[in-house]
Amino acid sequence: MGFFYAICAYLLWGILPIFWKQLQEVPVFEVICHRMVWSFVFVALIISWKEGWSWLNFFRKNPKTLCYFLLSSSLLTLNWLTFVWAVNNGYIVEASLGYFINPLFSVFLGVFYFQEKMRRGQILAISIAGLGVLYLTFVYGKFPLISFFLASSFGIYSLIRKVSPLKSFQSLAVETSFFLIPGIYYISYKGFTGQGFFWQSDSETTFLLICTGIVTAAPLLFFAAAIKRIPLFLLGFIQYLAPSMQFLIGVFLYQENLVWTRLVGFLFIWTSIILFSWEAFFSHRQSKALEKK
Repeated sequence: MGFFYAICAYLLWGILPIFWKQLQEVPVFEVICHRMVWSFVFVALIISWKEGWSWLNFFRKNPKTLCYFLLSSSLLTLNWLTFVWAVNNGYIVEASLGYFINPLFSVFLGVFYFQEKMRRGQILAISIAGLGVLYLTFVYGKFPLISFFLASSFGIYSLIRKVSPLKSFQSLAVETSFFLIPGIYYISYKGFTGQGFFWQSDSETTFLLICTGIVTAAPLLFFAAAIKRIPLFLLGFIQYLAPSMQFLIGVFLYQENLVWTRLVGFLFIWTSIILFSWEAFFSHRQSKALEKK
């Protein structure tokens, strides 16, 4: 079942560009406000149904941890804002590159933050990915800022979440609560001034804005269930399903331009991913064999 949950999570994340394209006429900041508000509502309903709110007592004893959640909330919001903007402005391919790079960036963070030792295969994979980014920088004539920001912001966010003492949905409820009031205020202001899209546009747009909470939280439900049931190396391999789908959607569904020079840069990244995944699989098999001995 863990494998099935992981596939569901990354399939949903993979098709998200199609969803955000349906809200292309809505200003990006308004979309993000709705995403924050409705994510909190959706998560709050699930928490109320499953376990209640007694876990909030944790913050009475550890009030300083709210600073970490404020930081993770800010990173998450900026990541969402950048991704939705990229999708609706014709940069789906570049955004997908960011999520290809993200796992490699996470390894890089692990070395510096947790003092993890990198194996030779990991060093080689990250070096190849670095060459790919440098090549794309040369081809673009500028640094692929969208890709790097998405990878780094989500990588640092994941690092903070890794040391979080709360469950996945509890953390998300806290993170979305920081911008809940500003989000409601902004949506209300846009509505009262006749500039908003909620209830003032067609019923389909209103429905889609409400669904932003579901499409945000649902993959996290599957992800939280998967991570408890399957090895991390397998989850790490499956996660490439999402950016691969985003890449294909950008090229074939929305006809984003992919000249051969840019494709070469992606080939560097894909080569590093294959090497990274193979190395992780081989190391896992080797460690299992040693345990049996």
